[in-house]
Amino acid sequence: MAEIQSIKNRFGITGNSSALNYAIQVAMQVASTDLSVLIVGESGVGKESFSQIIHALSARKHNAFIAVNCGAIPEGTIDSELFGHEKGSFTGAVDSRKGYFETVSGGTIFLDEIGEMPLGTQARLLRVLETGEFIRVGSSKVQKTDVRVIAATNKDLYTAAHNGKFREDLYYRLSTVPIRVPALKDRKEDIVLLFRKFVVDFAERYKTTPVQLDDEAKTMLINYNWPGNVRELKNIAEQLSVLSTNQLITATDLQRFLPEKNINRLPVLAQSQQANGEFNNEREILYKLFFDMKKDVTELKKMFLEILKNPSLAGSAANYTAESLQRDFSLNGNEYAAPVLAGNSQAAALPVNMQQPNQAVILPHKNEIHEHEEVEESLNIMDKEKELIIKALKKHRGKRKDAALDLGISERTLYRKLKEYDINE
Repeated sequence: MAEIQSIKNRFGITGNSSALNYAIQVAMQVASTDLSVLIVGESGVGKESFSQIIHALSARKHNAFIAVNCGAIPEGTIDSELFGHEKGSFTGAVDSRKGYFETVSGGTIFLDEIGEMPLGTQARLLRVLETGEFIRVGSSKVQKTDVRVIAATNKDLYTAAHNGKFREDLYYRLSTVPIRVPALKDRKEDIVLLFRKFVVDFAERYKTTPVQLDDEAKTMLINYNWPGNVRELKNIAEQLSVLSTNQLITATDLQRFLPEKNINRLPVLAQSQQANGEFNNEREILYKLFFDMKKDVTELKKMFLEILKNPSLAGSAANYTAESLQRDFSLNGNEYAAPVLAGNSQAAALPVNMQQPNQAVILPHKNEIHEHEEVEESLNIMDKEKELIIKALKKHRGKRKDAALDLGISERTLYRKLKEYDINE
C-alpha cells in the first residue's frame, strides 16, 4: 500500500478508492514487461497518467516516450505521422520524414483514442506489434523498430470489433493486459478530496484563499453525475476559485456553476415528493397519464358494447348534458365529446381529439350487432399486418400487384408475407 501511495504522490494521483488502487497496482506489475497494454476508461479520468507510470517503471524509462492522439490526426496523414514517408510519395512530401515508430525506437509510444484510428492504419500497427516491422509511405523497404505500445480508449472496442468498426485481431493483440480506470461517479469517496486538492492548487496560483464547501454543497458535489470526470471537476474548482465572491460555497452557489441539464439527473429524494401524492418526475407523470387514458378508453369501450347489446340504454345516455360528460369523462384536461344523434342511431361519446369537427359517430344498426367476447383489441403488429394484407387482397380481388401498390410494398415482399403468414388467396 505504501508503494501505491508513493506512485500517487509521484504522478499527482489523488484518491483512495479500491478500483483506483487496483488499476495502479496492475500498471506497476505490468511495467517491468514488454507486453502491450490497453487502458480503458471514460474521457477525463486520467488515462495518460497510467501510461506514464508504466513507462517510468519499465526498463525503457531512460528512452523516449511520446503520446499520440489518434483522433486529432487527419486520416490522410496519420500513416505518415506514425511510420514516416519518402520524398514525393504524396503531394507536399518535399522531403523524407521519419515517423514516430522510427524516432521512438527503444522507448514507449502511447496511442490515445485508438478507437479513432482508420482501419488501414490498424493493419499497419498490427504488423508492428507482431513482427516489429513497418514500411514508410511511398517506400518498399522494410524497417525494424523496438517500441512498446500502450493504447487507450473511451469506447467499447469489443463491441466495435464485432461490428466491423475495429480490427478484431488488433483488439486482442492490444488488450494483452487491460487496465480499467474507474469513472469519477464510481469513486464518490474521492470527489471531495480531489476538489480540495484543486482549490488549494488554484489558490496558490492566483494568490487567493482556498474556497470551502458547506455540507449541502458537498452532498450536491458527490451526487452530481460528472460526465466529464476529473477534468470537469477541475474546471468547476477553478471557476469557483476565480469567480466566487464567498469563501464558503453553499449549494445555491455551487448550482450556478454546474450544467443545468446534468443537475436534472441528480437523484430525487423521497422526502421531496409532495404529501398529496403528486409526482415531481415528468416520466412518472407521463406513465400515470397513459395508464389513466388506457383505463378510461377501456371503460368507454365497455359502455359502447353495453349500448350495442341493449339499445334502450342509449336513451339515458342521450340525456347527459355537456357539463356532466365533461365531469364524468375528463382526463387531465382532455374533454370528451357529447353524444350526437344521427338518424335512428346513437352517437357514442368519443374524445374530442379523435373526432373530426362537427362529425357524428354512427353506431351500427341493431341487426348488425355481433357478440364480442373481448373488449381489448389485439395490438400485435404481425396480426395487424396480416389483417391489412388480407383486406388489400380482397379490395383488389386477389391482384397482388395492385394490393402491393396499395400497401406501399413491393410485389416480392408481398409474396414473402403471404408465405410467412400462410395466407391463401
